[in-house]
Amino acid sequence: KHLASTMTMASAARGSCLFFRRIYQGGGGLLGDASALSKGTLSGSAASASQTSRLLPVPLLCTTNADINGSRYFSSEPPGGTGSGPERKSLLRMHAVSLYQADYDDERDDVKWEDKVPPEGKETYLDPTDGRKAEEEEEATWWLYDGTQESRDALEAMRIKEAQKKRWIQNSRPPVRVSEIDERGRAYGRGTRKEAKARVWVQPGEGEIVVNRRDFIDYFPRESDREHILGPFVASQTCGKFDVTAMVHGGGLTGQAGAIRLGLARALEKYNPDYRPAMKRHGFMTRDPRMVERKKVGRVKARKGPQWVRR
Repeated sequence: KHLASTMTMASAARGSCLFFRRIYQGGGGLLGDASALSKGTLSGSAASASQTSRLLPVPLLCTTNADINGSRYFSSEPPGGTGSGPERKSLLRMHAVSLYQADYDDERDDVKWEDKVPPEGKETYLDPTDGRKAEEEEEATWWLYDGTQESRDALEAMRIKEAQKKRWIQNSRPPVRVSEIDERGRAYGRGTRKEAKARVWVQPGEGEIVVNRRDFIDYFPRESDREHILGPFVASQTCGKFDVTAMVHGGGLTGQAGAIRLGLARALEKYNPDYRPAMKRHGFMTRDPRMVERKKVGRVKARKGPQWVRR
């Protein structure tokens, strides 16, 4: 309401000022030239002019050409010299100013700008700044897009499928493996088998193997267990090139031998990732998932039944 009333008053004032401007500056007007009025003299018919002047209010917002030409600029004199140029026309500038100017937080505003977050699964898969990708997509899909909603949906489905293929290709690539050697020049591996758990360290040496601070041959009297442990060395062709230190606990000798073998294979891989393909081909990098099956009710063991007696 305040804004509407302000604009109405401004329009009325503008109309009255234009009317008085025509009277004072028009050659054939009622009062003639404004300079004659400033000197106190009347032109032509003094009686009609004086009668008309009594009926009209005194204009306060209108000035002569000289006053306007001198005061229409912020500085004292107009640019380009003083009075040397042609006479400028008088200008009257009036406009309405909003009462809420520069108030951008007005609660009564109906429209507010907000950043729209794209919904989940609708992200843009192509970089808009990459012109080459945009051109390739346009060349590949020019036959599909015809401006309809069905064509837009088909194009979006094609983009999603292409992005999924790129993710599959990226995930199918093998991870980059690097050597992990400590400050003492050792590589560490951990292995488990049944209830046994082993920690194994390997370092360059002469092929000495120590298990729980005991000699390898003394700790495993069965030859099958010793051959089981030496499998990663045979697969990677590194027999006699590394010294092994193992700490193992839990389970029996067979389970401990399997845990040491897995830990040894992982330690060799950490020392040199190039040993991994040969050991993986023989299954030395895979943990044996077999465990002891629990005893069942009504059975002697997990599956063995009781002895049948006739009488």
